[in-house]
Amino acid sequence: MDYAATTPMTKEALAMYHRIATDYYGNSSSLHDCGGHAKQVLEQSRKMIAQSLGVSAEGIYFTSGGTEGNIVAIMSIALAQKGKHIITSVAEHTSVHAAMNALERQYYSISRIPLTDVGIIDIEKLASAIQLDTALISIQYINSETGIIQPIEAIAALAKKHHIKLHVDCVQAYCKLPLEQIASQVDAVTVTSHKIGGPKGVGAIYIAPDCPTEPLYPGVTHERGLRGGTVDVPAICSFAVAAQYCLSEEALAHLHLLRKCFTSEASLLNLNIIEYKAAQYPGILGMMVKGIEGQLMMLKLNEQQIFISTGSACDSQHEHGTKAVLSMGYSPDEVRQFFRVSLHEGQSIEEVKEVVRKMHVIIKNT
Repeated sequence: MDYAATTPMTKEALAMYHRIATDYYGNSSSLHDCGGHAKQVLEQSRKMIAQSLGVSAEGIYFTSGGTEGNIVAIMSIALAQKGKHIITSVAEHTSVHAAMNALERQYYSISRIPLTDVGIIDIEKLASAIQLDTALISIQYINSETGIIQPIEAIAALAKKHHIKLHVDCVQAYCKLPLEQIASQVDAVTVTSHKIGGPKGVGAIYIAPDCPTEPLYPGVTHERGLRGGTVDVPAICSFAVAAQYCLSEEALAHLHLLRKCFTSEASLLNLNIIEYKAAQYPGILGMMVKGIEGQLMMLKLNEQQIFISTGSACDSQHEHGTKAVLSMGYSPDEVRQFFRVSLHEGQSIEEVKEVVRKMHVIIKNT
């Protein structure tokens, strides 16, 4: 019940990884035939990832995952702009905050916009934060704590009106919701592999070919100078294959069914499930139980081999890991009660019912 943190590799992705690691093990930057063959499958994978986003392969750069992708995209775009003001939200992934903190040390000014009480960016507050030297806006598409979908198209229209670059963290959205429309309206998108049945340690960013960038480490040669290091061709090919088996209407419909089952079964419990039905991904349910800390619920379920989380895995060691819930106006006591259940299309209704039953026992006995 923690599939927003990661997913198991699909059989197709595993098979492709083994095949490429066995047959195309060459360094894709080498000039001999062994390297050339690896280069060919690398570029085919680049085209497949580009097609999944509806963008040009020229704009795809492979990274080690969502964290590095966010940092590279934000900083390389920001450093190439004239302005030194950036807008983001207080509820972004840790990697986005890390990039912002690094830019602040280089004398950039950062405006961090809070969420409304329903968990979305207040467009009016975002608009009022724009300054003459605003260079970049960075907002995630699906919040990993609540599943609430941000109004990216409205933000994109605002950014375009003011000639501001826009980066969108789509790590939780990639291959779960259609992204072609979003990707066509923004300057940069971050995605990753292990959220969709691919291997860990690989991801991608799309940066529009006409968007200026400044490499963080000038002089590196891989990925057209934007990101250094020998390219992991087997992982990238496995990632590309995993992306081909996602985003079906049937899978999304099943997630809606699982969510409906969970909320229905849990209706008699003292659960406060965060819902924003106007725009919410069905596979993520953030919730609280009055009087029970989220960490206790997680540990009690863990004893029964049921795995949930208290927020993003990248924030698990931080006291204020649930940034989105805190930003929505919940009290510190309520935030400590927060935990997250995240679903997978391979799960059954009976599994969901069993989890709710065990939650009921925990609540009753605590």
